[in-house]
Amino acid sequence: MCIWIMEAARLNEYTHDMGEALDIEETDRPTAERANHVVVEVEGAGWCQTDNHIIEGMWTDYVEQTLPMTLGHENAGEVVEVGSEVRTVEVGDKVICHPVMTCGTCRPCRLGEDMHCENLSFPGLTTDGGFAEYLLTSDRAVIPLPEGADTTTIAPHADAGITAYHAVKKATAKLNPGDTAVVIGVGGLGHIGLQCLNAMSPVDIVALDIKEEARELAGSLGADYALDPTEGDVVQEVMDLTDGVGAHQIIDFVGRDETTELGPQLATGNADHHIVGYGGHIHEPAQTLVSGEFAYRGTLVGKYAELQELMALVDRGDVDLHTSQYGLDDVNMVAEKLEHGEIEGRAVITP
Repeated sequence: MCIWIMEAARLNEYTHDMGEALDIEETDRPTAERANHVVVEVEGAGWCQTDNHIIEGMWTDYVEQTLPMTLGHENAGEVVEVGSEVRTVEVGDKVICHPVMTCGTCRPCRLGEDMHCENLSFPGLTTDGGFAEYLLTSDRAVIPLPEGADTTTIAPHADAGITAYHAVKKATAKLNPGDTAVVIGVGGLGHIGLQCLNAMSPVDIVALDIKEEARELAGSLGADYALDPTEGDVVQEVMDLTDGVGAHQIIDFVGRDETTELGPQLATGNADHHIVGYGGHIHEPAQTLVSGEFAYRGTLVGKYAELQELMALVDRGDVDLHTSQYGLDDVNMVAEKLEHGEIEGRAVITP
């Protein structure tokens, strides 16, 4: 039997040294061994802050990981092989891949809750991902793209885009015309979420970011106000902008201690603080949640159907990604740049 070889960026041991994080190695190219398998030639694989967290070993308390492993969970490209029962795509199709491969038969799957599948595999987190020339996925994960779609620039929507969309969709379910939503962080995820919010809800949007260029970007993408939370009293500024009412929904794309603590101070009654970025903690007395019916809500990627919906927004021109492209050999440089906040928008690896 012929075994094809490919190059991949492999994590061999957990480390905090991003400059030496991944090794470029030759490994076996995946094949469609099961009837539902799909093999994709990777044309774009987005680099995510989660990749840095995986390298640091932060996810070992939450999922089982076996090293070495190929990272990369934001993937798009061209189908090169399909299993015998695959009918959703065929060889030659351009696709974007939902981050997880699901079983389709457990109760969460029956409810459409893809991220909570009891039998899921998560390329780039629990199995080999897309920082490689080829990716193994399944027919339940691939979404065909329209003719002419750029699989390189669209790849980060597979996680960053769908995660931002998922949070915004939950928030907009409780927003009404004239309400105020606060977006914290207008970086790789936040600039997507802000566009989704602007497209999906007729509310006033207040963006918070410490970077001047991010605030300028926020204004160009539909934010009504863009504030620097390190200058002046940002809570009072939001209260002044809302005539003392406060924010009805808060979407936090940073998730550090200094941003999670803003929620109760910014919020009006029955508001939610959606945690999208992570790494910090929540330190609030229970009475804070009770007295204002205030809630912190986590965000774990999103549903397959929501990635389809996001692609519709992209196709309409409502959501645009700001990306920069790098070769497979540049993975550790990208990891370092992201660690130091030097990536604007999303970085995409082009194996």
